[in-house]
Amino acid sequence: MYLKTDKRAMNKTLHFEQGPIRPPNEAKSLLLRFTRNCPWNQCLFCPVYKNDTFSFRGIEEIKRDIQIAKDCSDDIKDLSLRMGQDGAITDDVINRIVNSPDYSYSYQSVAIWLYYDTRACFLQDADNLIMKTGDLAECLRFLREKFPELERVTTYSRSRTVSRKSLSEVKEIKEAGLDRIHIGLESGYGPVLKLIKKGVTPAQHVDAGRKVIESGMSLSEYIMPGLGGQAMWREHAIETARVLNDINPHYIRLRSLRVPTRTPLYQKIVDGSFNMMTDDEVVEEIRVFIENMDDQLTSFIASDHIMNLLEEISGKMPGDKDAMLTVIRKYQELPEDDKVIYRLGRRGGLYSSTDDLYRDDITYYKIKKFLRELSDRGPDEINRFINETADRYV
Repeated sequence: MYLKTDKRAMNKTLHFEQGPIRPPNEAKSLLLRFTRNCPWNQCLFCPVYKNDTFSFRGIEEIKRDIQIAKDCSDDIKDLSLRMGQDGAITDDVINRIVNSPDYSYSYQSVAIWLYYDTRACFLQDADNLIMKTGDLAECLRFLREKFPELERVTTYSRSRTVSRKSLSEVKEIKEAGLDRIHIGLESGYGPVLKLIKKGVTPAQHVDAGRKVIESGMSLSEYIMPGLGGQAMWREHAIETARVLNDINPHYIRLRSLRVPTRTPLYQKIVDGSFNMMTDDEVVEEIRVFIENMDDQLTSFIASDHIMNLLEEISGKMPGDKDAMLTVIRKYQELPEDDKVIYRLGRRGGLYSSTDDLYRDDITYYKIKKFLRELSDRGPDEINRFINETADRYV
């Protein structure tokens, strides 16, 4: 039997491991690390784990972290009672914890999770289904035992990893307590997958996606507009739509390609073997992608990241397909000068919709004035500045 931490030994420096990233929609989830880094770690576009080595964590090590998170949670609720807040994580309680240097980052992260009351947990790092099925299931059951209030437990995985498991194994993981898997599909076009060293085939994408859905879990697939470059963009759009039509995942999330200098793909740009698409070309690619989505598809499509130019592309298929295409058409019909103003405003976090262009004249003319100043510095300064601003979010 796993021994609970002695409450008398509780202190504000309690610590459990957390990884470097999580999906944007898991920002307010409890974050627990089941494996370290990425077992594949070869994708040319990804900068996250390139200088780190993958390693498994032992079952007892993972359970110890779960127990520490539970002890933090209990102690924070006790603090609330002592402060006269009836166990609720109020503004007074959260401010006491996050504004004090005495509390560890782990302790503070649990407090923030309790404050937002998402009842969600995201398991880090890049591919937790690489664990032995029995080991993962045991850790999931322990997590559910310690946090019975959890309503959603999710993780990243790779199509190749899921495809190698039997359907019965994926169902065992679901029954143990995993609710959703986030998979970086990126592309459904074989030559693009080979180019970026994704280590998976379109057929494996489909097999893995269908297994997740058949197991009863929710599936969130990520695609990367722009990943085909100028040479393969159309095939990338059409074949990615075809693969997703075959899977019909619950969510399709757009993550437009950005290539900062620290990514291996950047060297292909330098040597001329990969030509980046412009923002306008990526918008056209997304239009082709959505046009090729079947009317039988029931996925929810989300453009929920600042790297995407058009955040408004959002809706459930098939009913919202025309509305999403209208968002694209509105951008494409803007005057060329207004497109540039919107691009800079969006990359700077000032705009989330093309309608924002005309809601605030002061912002509009400030951006226009700044663009003139950039143009005076040289013919490429506008695009350079916009691209560098966008790359900050990678």
